[in-house]
Amino acid sequence: MSLHPVIAEVTERLRERSRDSRSAYLERINNAVIDGPHRERLSCGNLAHGFAACTTHDKQALREGHAPNIAIVTAYNDMLSAHQPYERYPAFIREVARQAGITAQVAGGVPAMCDGVTQGRAGMELSLFSRDLIAMTTAVALSHDMFDGALYLGICDKIVPGLLIGALSFGHLPGIFIPSGPMPSGISNEQKSKVRQAYTEGKASRDELLEAEAASYHSPGTCTFYGTANSNQMLMEIMGLHLPGASFVAPETALRDALTAHAVRRCARLGRAGEHLPIGHIVDERAIVNGVVGLHATGGSTNHLLHLVAIAQAAGIALRWEDFDALSSVVPLLARVYPNGYADVNHFHEAGGMGFLIDQLLSAGLLHGDARTIAGSDLSGYATVPELDAAGQLVWKPVSKESGNRGVLRAIGEPFRADGGLRMLNGNLGRSVIKVSSVPDDRLIIEAPAVVFHDQDDIKRAFDRGELNRDFIAVVRFQGPRAIGMPELHKLTPTLAVLQDRGHRIALVTDGRMSGASGRVPAAIHVTPEADDGGPISKVRDGDVIRLDAGKGTLEVLVDAAEFAARAPAVADLSRHQHGMGRELFGMFRRNAVAADLGAGVL
Repeated sequence: MSLHPVIAEVTERLRERSRDSRSAYLERINNAVIDGPHRERLSCGNLAHGFAACTTHDKQALREGHAPNIAIVTAYNDMLSAHQPYERYPAFIREVARQAGITAQVAGGVPAMCDGVTQGRAGMELSLFSRDLIAMTTAVALSHDMFDGALYLGICDKIVPGLLIGALSFGHLPGIFIPSGPMPSGISNEQKSKVRQAYTEGKASRDELLEAEAASYHSPGTCTFYGTANSNQMLMEIMGLHLPGASFVAPETALRDALTAHAVRRCARLGRAGEHLPIGHIVDERAIVNGVVGLHATGGSTNHLLHLVAIAQAAGIALRWEDFDALSSVVPLLARVYPNGYADVNHFHEAGGMGFLIDQLLSAGLLHGDARTIAGSDLSGYATVPELDAAGQLVWKPVSKESGNRGVLRAIGEPFRADGGLRMLNGNLGRSVIKVSSVPDDRLIIEAPAVVFHDQDDIKRAFDRGELNRDFIAVVRFQGPRAIGMPELHKLTPTLAVLQDRGHRIALVTDGRMSGASGRVPAAIHVTPEADDGGPISKVRDGDVIRLDAGKGTLEVLVDAAEFAARAPAVADLSRHQHGMGRELFGMFRRNAVAADLGAGVL
């Protein structure tokens, strides 16, 4: 199938826009490539430090200097359920490496915070900025000139984007991302959501809520709803940085171990002495466009309108929100995974998963099939399913042309909707993003008076006082990167959903973030310029009528233009964010953060 003309047009526009920056990036990483391992040029003292703690076998291999030495950059900790399985990976990887005649070392660990734990807490203000800290930490881990390639162990929200940004700073090295897999399905996400809403209304106790949450998040493995963590896994696969079919294989299974072992051997073969395919060459304009297409086709996390922009920038590629918008118009929604449907990622995987999705998108010319991948094939090699044969050997078989569950995953000819469900909004309040894949059709246009808040907790207090039983648009401002670090406001979802279910016409407008779990309430998020920069959102007053029209792609405050322009921007009291682990520790990030549409980072 020939490439869809819009895919081709967006890619060419991206290439042209990025011509100078991409050329400079490739020149830099190509100049870093030398004949033979870098460690051969280390002094004896440097090298001795590098292998001092290794086994005798590995010391000898590193002394000789010719066999590849693979870095392991790990985000392991045992508080994150998704990352707990990584505890045993370094020892397993080292043993696989020895059997393959190579060596592997843990080069470094990176911070790994759980957004599920920090939702609505002060720690969430550090979440987005942890991405850039992870990128820096990854670069530190790779800085020793000891390695010929790298394996990246990470799953969750800011962690995979941070690892990839850091990996691209050492883009002359080959690299493979290794997932750990989702936890088994617990109670349904819909059931959990109902208990959350009941608790919000005072109809369920804390014990009942905790029981529901614990029945959902109940074991090692990635949370099973389709938020940012699982969107990360989809992206790594469709961008060719996972092995085919690896994203959603369960932890602690023979197939998962076989895929991990194969990734170790593949990483060694991708080096200078083998196929020579550095990660900076894989992540090109085609891979970035493929990632955006995958995001639209699956109804993925809105956080990637920040992360993909930052990832692309790290590879010298100037991705912009208008590229997401153009691609959304032609990429159909092929998957419905909670919060965009009833299913979880295990159901998605069982229905055909990534192999089926990629096969369908390729058949319509919606992906760059010639994009390079770590698997040694182009992207057509990802329209497959991994399994163990009768002898226990890892093999890949062509994926079925039929979905195993049409309620979860559909063919290109019968999509859930014709577009990808992520849209850009523009108007006199600035630029913003809305995810409409789970929003009811009758809620795509909301016109209602504004109720302005400077703290997400104030919405719950107003709800408890009975002040919000009406149509309104909640304007939650001073939540942007320069204000308080652009925290996720997922804590708002149950309260706003209750009001919507009561029949009120509700929407959210904010310069903060929601996540992949933003739900059924229309939410114009990532508003830029942000309030702390004096953006138009800072001039909105209680009672101003706002019109959000997702169909037309507009977000407007219906106030006389001259009057609105003459208003002084509001100033928020952010003093509660100015102490402890808030502003003082991460002041550098807040002072230097760029706008949301440029990735909201400092790198």
